[in-house]
Amino acid sequence: MPYFATPTTVATMPERHTQVPVIQASNVSVIRDTRTTVDNVSLSVNESDRWVVLGPNGCGKTTLLKILSLYLHPSSGDISVNGQKLGDFDIRPVRRRLAYVSASLATELRPALTSHEVVMSAMYGALEVWWNDYTPADHARAHECLSQLNVAHLAHSPISLISSGELQRVLLARALMCDPIAILLDEPTARLDLGGREQVVRILDEFAHTNPQLPSVTVTHHVDEIPTSTTHCALMRDAQVLVAGPIEETLTSQNLSTCFGTPLALEQRPSGRWTAYAP
Repeated sequence: MPYFATPTTVATMPERHTQVPVIQASNVSVIRDTRTTVDNVSLSVNESDRWVVLGPNGCGKTTLLKILSLYLHPSSGDISVNGQKLGDFDIRPVRRRLAYVSASLATELRPALTSHEVVMSAMYGALEVWWNDYTPADHARAHECLSQLNVAHLAHSPISLISSGELQRVLLARALMCDPIAILLDEPTARLDLGGREQVVRILDEFAHTNPQLPSVTVTHHVDEIPTSTTHCALMRDAQVLVAGPIEETLTSQNLSTCFGTPLALEQRPSGRWTAYAP
């Protein structure tokens, strides 16, 4: 089943210029209560890029993703979308188009919400549907998104009654609702069992193959969860990016060992998937 994103609606986005990154972070830092959670980080997400951000717990990965998705403003540095700096455009319609999917989102949703309502709520970046009005076209779009992730049969099921793997598919469908220009995934396989994890990795690969121009950034701390479609890798430690670039250049045993502070051996399986272990 192909998962196609709808083309960008230019009227709601900063004008795109040729060869300009879709999202660009330039020397961004975040300081909260004297603690630096992201320290002078730069990252460019171009069309067709599929990034993975790896690092130990607490290194700043999720904070960086929230900056890229415009849910968090940096204390210093610049964020640009389609070449326009944050502050020079209306953030409200743009933030909805930077589709942010977090495992923690599931805990914020009311258990009685149906899968259809969860997807619909993305239209206004909300967690509920009762305080907004939706058109028949909105409902049709939500159904289409659920169908694309092969969970349309769960449209009227409360999310409390579906499996964790099915819920992840619903959250990915929600990410498609507002015609995204980028997909930003924060530990998409968190709390899933082995079967659920493998399903999500496969979905991400299929999505990348059917939407080759749509960039993505995925945060994880397990190399086993990196889809084979991933093109770029950034390794973070202590709020800083140690190395970033094409995955074949950056994801090495030496870099991974430095990132996690312990000797690690990295292997690539015949399938293209990665695994790492202490030798």
